[in-house]
Amino acid sequence: MGKLKSNKKNIRSRCCAHIQYKNLSILIDTSPDIKKQFLTNKIKDLDAIIYTHEHADQTSGIFEIRPFYWKNKKKIPVYGSKRTIKALLSKYTFCFKSKHGYKPIMKAYTVQKEFNINLNKSSLNIIPFDVVHGLIKATGYLFEKVAYISDCNKIPNKSMKHLYGLNYLILDCLKINKHPSHLSLNEALEIVNVVKPKKTILTNLHTDLDYDFLKNKLPKNIVPAYDGLSFNF
Repeated sequence: MGKLKSNKKNIRSRCCAHIQYKNLSILIDTSPDIKKQFLTNKIKDLDAIIYTHEHADQTSGIFEIRPFYWKNKKKIPVYGSKRTIKALLSKYTFCFKSKHGYKPIMKAYTVQKEFNINLNKSSLNIIPFDVVHGLIKATGYLFEKVAYISDCNKIPNKSMKHLYGLNYLILDCLKINKHPSHLSLNEALEIVNVVKPKKTILTNLHTDLDYDFLKNKLPKNIVPAYDGLSFNF
């Protein structure tokens, strides 16, 4: 494997994603370094957030979203599973209810079935589905023939149906060796071989997964993620 420090694509922020769909700007998760990611990628607006699960590496940057509330003068809609929303309301109460002098900046919506985000005369249809992430259930999302699964070690059969006919599959791939709450490289590739998307992006890569090593090992339709990676869908 290559030397990690020899390639800037091995310097990775925490895992989250941004969707720009027509006039809609949607964020998937709020990682602890989300402010830097917004500034680096010159994202200047935000209309909604969808959460995959409640763990700190996906949520603890939530307070950095405050400037978008100030800018747009309206609460930011937040979507997630019943479990995730319950945890957000409990841990980050000040974002949703008046507390300690802070005005609430968000409004929470629990999603279990297909839903739409309708803002700025644009509408994006999104299908949530369960995945296993160690001891909890996390949520994957399907929209416009793109599936996003950032944290999981198993995809239930009832959720696999959403992964066929995809143009893009963004899939968890934490380490080379087996892990109790994330997919290993071989496990991720097994899923890809079953559902056969046109293109796969492996995300959540740990330090043992060097960018050059993966780039040389994988077929051209499977690529390792890196900070700033973007594609049109």
